[in-house]
Amino acid sequence: MALLPLQLAALGAVLGVALAIAALILVSLVAFITATEMPPLHRHEAERFFLNSGGQREALPSIAAAPTKQLSVVVPSYNEEKRLPVMMDEALGYLEERQVAFKYCQKYGSDKIRVITLVKNRGKGGAVKMGVFSSRGKKILMADADGATKFPDVEKLEKGLDELQPWPDQMAIACGSRAHLQKESIAQRSYFRTLLMYGFHGLVWVLCVRGIRDTQCGFKLLTREAARRTFSSLHVERWAFDVELLYIARSLRVPVAEIAVNWTEIEGSKLVPFWSWLQMGRDLLFIRLRYMTGAWKLGQTRKFD
Repeated sequence: MALLPLQLAALGAVLGVALAIAALILVSLVAFITATEMPPLHRHEAERFFLNSGGQREALPSIAAAPTKQLSVVVPSYNEEKRLPVMMDEALGYLEERQVAFKYCQKYGSDKIRVITLVKNRGKGGAVKMGVFSSRGKKILMADADGATKFPDVEKLEKGLDELQPWPDQMAIACGSRAHLQKESIAQRSYFRTLLMYGFHGLVWVLCVRGIRDTQCGFKLLTREAARRTFSSLHVERWAFDVELLYIARSLRVPVAEIAVNWTEIEGSKLVPFWSWLQMGRDLLFIRLRYMTGAWKLGQTRKFD
């Protein structure tokens, strides 16, 4: 007896669901097997020191020590010879008025500006992590080297951070956001890049972090304890590290504020649109699956060496 069209459709649906479940199990197995250990919180001998304004080596501090400054600014920089000076002049000019920092290291001293040189390329997330764990501030600001976000907007993040008080266990995070500029950015982007952007945001929402519209803005302000707890659990060292950072923060119940900031696209980005977004998409899937399967665990705070 021939199967009716309705029965064929039902059989096809069952087979489709079965294949989807099998694919999910297979990908989860791959994610679990290929999960790397958490990058060690260890500095090479050459990374334990910085050169002061006189050219002598001085030991870097640790985030485990008590803070000695009100604010630390961590700026990851790789081949940023053209964009970094503009950002530094703008940032230091602003901070000079607030009497926090003044000029570059060689001119005004290493108590204000310190350059940490890494022995090998650890990726943007790895570079930020090394800077965070060598910070002296009660609050720690992440800022990109391109200066796309104007530095005075740190006041907006400080206000957003204060409004989250009382901070549970002294932890809170304020994230700069470009979400309010989305319509303008879409008008300037190609259809393909817009499609990639929406696809990435969709994956972030489905897999990792909900309630934050822009996870990738490099302008973030953290309390010292929030930085210590989240970064000591961080695995991803490439572009998607921001998403894992916020995934950890949500899992640890760290309050997070999303604050609209001014932002201007600066030429010279290291992101290759298709391949970088593809890599980040893979990282997002593996972040969720590796935590879900127990390959990665939360709250693994460790001593920084």
